Amino acid sequence: MPGPHCPPAWSRRRALGWLGATAAAFATGAAAATPPVLDLSRYHGKVVVVDFWASWCKPCRESIPWLNQMHRQYAGKGLVIIGVNVDAIAADAARFLRDVPIEFEIVYDPQGELAKKFSVRGMPSSYVFDRSGTQVQTHLGFRLAKRSENESSLRNLLNQPIE
Repeated sequence: MPGPHCPPAWSRRRALGWLGATAAAFATGAAAATPPVLDLSRYHGKVVVVDFWASWCKPCRESIPWLNQMHRQYAGKGLVIIGVNVDAIAADAARFLRDVPIEFEIVYDPQGELAKKFSVRGMPSSYVFDRSGTQVQTHLGFRLAKRSENESSLRNLLNQPIE
């Protein structure tokens, strides 16, 4: 049964099978002709964080450096982070990235199609999937005081066996 933050047709265990990657529109600055797709099925057996961000999001200026750190520290242990940018204008995202570089994959969602499927309510919003593809956490906003708790949670997920 889908959770409150999963797209309606999802089973939580099949969530990773729905997601896919098209960052070409982001790279070229063009609007995507078709809605972006995240195909996270290629990350089966990994812990995946899908993080929605925007250039106008002040807390994203703190969350993204932390996510970069998590990426550097845990990518070799099976952590995958994918940022989903929801800026309507690619130049706004590019300007933000000059100030706050991202070291993980980015998908550009200018029409907000992915954000709608995830029922994103604010920025940043992160959705965490365990190694079996089950959505296990949702984080709305970012709090510096919760970094250690969030990192511990990621470590626990990374230490779980692949099902």
